[in-house]
Amino acid sequence: MEDNKKESVAVSSFLKKLKHDWLRYVIVFVVSLIGSILVILPVPRYYKCDISLAPEMDNTENGGKLSSIASSFGVDLGDVASGNALQPSLYPDLMKSNEFIKSLLQIPVETKDGSVKASYYDYLYSHQKDSPYGKAIGWIAKKFGDSDSLATATEPVNPFMLNKKQDEIFSKIKGNIACDIDIKTGLITISVEDQDPLISATIADSVRAKLQDFITNYKTNKMKNDVKYYTKLVAEAKKKYEAARQKYASFSDANQDVILQELQSQRDDLENDMQLKFNAYSALSTQLQNAQAKLQEHTPSFTIVQSASVPVKPAGPKRMAFVFIVVFLSMMVTFVVCNFLLLFGGAKGE
Repeated sequence: MEDNKKESVAVSSFLKKLKHDWLRYVIVFVVSLIGSILVILPVPRYYKCDISLAPEMDNTENGGKLSSIASSFGVDLGDVASGNALQPSLYPDLMKSNEFIKSLLQIPVETKDGSVKASYYDYLYSHQKDSPYGKAIGWIAKKFGDSDSLATATEPVNPFMLNKKQDEIFSKIKGNIACDIDIKTGLITISVEDQDPLISATIADSVRAKLQDFITNYKTNKMKNDVKYYTKLVAEAKKKYEAARQKYASFSDANQDVILQELQSQRDDLENDMQLKFNAYSALSTQLQNAQAKLQEHTPSFTIVQSASVPVKPAGPKRMAFVFIVVFLSMMVTFVVCNFLLLFGGAKGE
């Protein structure tokens, strides 16, 4: 009975306290609601485009057997099993490198409404929407910052030594681009965020193409060099063979009816030399064909699972969620402050 009486007294005290502080709750609710709206409303919306592609898995000989065994335990050895140093897990780090970011700067972009047509670098430099708070911070930084922040958009970009503004743009691009690798399936998902939906899709498709080119060039670089090298050797061997053949033919035509042993020996020597050069030319041609076949075999292919598409709805900021969280937290803090003694005073008294 005493416990029930205590509970009823506590509830009654809470209700009286709520009734007494109702105006405070109303004020906090209105202020937090208006304040959160004023904070989040000027923040520019951004759009997100996702692309998924599946690279051809290089499972050959022992590497393929080892990968298949590992995959049965939920582990993907990727290119480690095939002796390839560029593992899929390194692709996100590759896309964050300054050299990769630089390759994106001169991509021509256009906003969905057609108001801006420029390179991606110029677009990020001169056509980004900022919230009033961001503009205020930028104005203060420009007013009291160093002269490096006043660099122009026409200044050349050196990834080894970026100025302050270029470093900000590079960091922004790195923050806008994301790459996720599914270890088990090898599926590569590329995500690009931007304030314009068309530009987000354009850059996402460009990132996909450049990543594919980089992976292809990396995996086939040695084989391309082999093809180039054997092509040069074949050209030289062919030239030597044709010169030897021409020399043998000229000598034979000039000495058809000669029976002198010395001349016959010279003709035999020329014929042997021609045959040796032909054999070398034939062997190198075979090597070239093998190198070309190997290049074709190891050139990776990619299947685009999800292609680039211009997003229709913005991905953020989540304005309603932000307002709800701010108002909810404000009301909770107000409740705790107003009822601090009722919530914690009893525990101390006990």
